[in-house]
Amino acid sequence: MDAVSQEDFDTVVTKAAGKVLVDFWAEWCGPCRMVGPVLEEMEGDYPDVTFVKLDVDQATDIAQRFGVMNIPTILAFEGGEVKQRIVGAMPRQRLVDELGGFLG
Repeated sequence: MDAVSQEDFDTVVTKAAGKVLVDFWAEWCGPCRMVGPVLEEMEGDYPDVTFVKLDVDQATDIAQRFGVMNIPTILAFEGGEVKQRIVGAMPRQRLVDELGGFLG
């Protein structure tokens, strides 16, 4: 799962032609470290969705812009717009269930 920065966020995420799932995380966040590997596994199962992660400590402006107050937060983008928001850690199956419509 590639990292995205504050500088390339719009190019990679909001201007992307397809679907993009963004994991807002931080190194010090325990639940974030649990969700990260789950999303990396899911990335292989959904090749039509781009999975990226954004370190909120390095990209505070982006986190504020999208109202990310707690981490982990997962935002599902399509056509540059947020289509879905998930806050908090959860097991893989629940993530897949929650994101089912978006993942296709």
